Amino acid sequence: MKPWILHVDLDQFLASVELRRHPELAGLPVIVGGSGDPTEPRKVVTCASYEAREVGVHAGMPLRTAARKCPDATFLPSDPAAYDEASEQVMGLLRDLGHPLEVWGWDEAYLAAAVDDPFDLAERIRTVIAAETGLSCSVGISDNKQRAKVATGFGKPAGVYQLTDANWMTVMGDRPVDTLWGVGPKTSKKLATLGITTVADLASTDATTLVAAFGPSTGLWILLLAKGGGDDTVSTQPWVPRSRSHVVTFPHDLVDRAEMDAAVTELAQRTLTEVVEAGRTVTRVAVTVRTNTFFTRTKIRKLAVAGTDPGPIAATALELLGEFDLDRPIRLLGVRLELEMPQTH
Repeated sequence: MKPWILHVDLDQFLASVELRRHPELAGLPVIVGGSGDPTEPRKVVTCASYEAREVGVHAGMPLRTAARKCPDATFLPSDPAAYDEASEQVMGLLRDLGHPLEVWGWDEAYLAAAVDDPFDLAERIRTVIAAETGLSCSVGISDNKQRAKVATGFGKPAGVYQLTDANWMTVMGDRPVDTLWGVGPKTSKKLATLGITTVADLASTDATTLVAAFGPSTGLWILLLAKGGGDDTVSTQPWVPRSRSHVVTFPHDLVDRAEMDAAVTELAQRTLTEVVEAGRTVTRVAVTVRTNTFFTRTKIRKLAVAGTDPGPIAATALELLGEFDLDRPIRLLGVRLELEMPQTH
């Protein structure tokens, strides 16, 4: 039996959890975000149902913009506790199948299985999740995580798709390089300057060219991705967050430094409270600033001593804030605390 990796991704997860509570909204455009009030300033879409996506609504879009694009949508408040509960239920069902499972967050996980027919297992996964939770999922099948993740995109919504060496270049060759999971806008732009725009272009590029442009680690990795390779290790360790963060978009732009300092201090304290409750340790502090022109930057610094002492953590956050050019009004501030990862044996 050949070892397979299946990527399980819950479809429109947050919206689907809400639709379980509001079945009368099935088939209608539903938008989740903020307090559910589309007139609320500076709140953004957390998730949109497929019906809302069809008219251009997407995660991260301001709620007011979403309301203009989809005036008939039902807006619902975000409910993280409900999403936690639904996710735990799904991951429990996947673990009960008896195969190694690596959870990647609320709505996705990798499952490793040596089976004769991975499609049969994928359909079983879809059937079990639908029957037990009322939620739908899509499943990508391959022999590594990266290719399985890409395959899931072709299976959505509520479908199964397989990518292997046999069909990889046929399906992916003419597609843009950013179709590869792990190749973002910056990498795509840099590849374009080298005349590399498609997956086939990248796969046929000499390794020395990519190493010269991106360094040995990144250069060889993106070449491997273009050829359909990737990581084939599925960890059975419980999913452990690598960081905790909070951001706030202000009703009115901040121009007063004292208000900025107060906001960053409060964000750091709120985030640290969650870290302490989880029994974790902070290693690095990051601060994100977005101006009223939507210019966004993040600065990060390692703590001299890892820990949970609020004094050094808040002080580091304030020092990072001071490194920004704060001559423009501030629209958003965020604090992220990166955490020490548990030792695995």
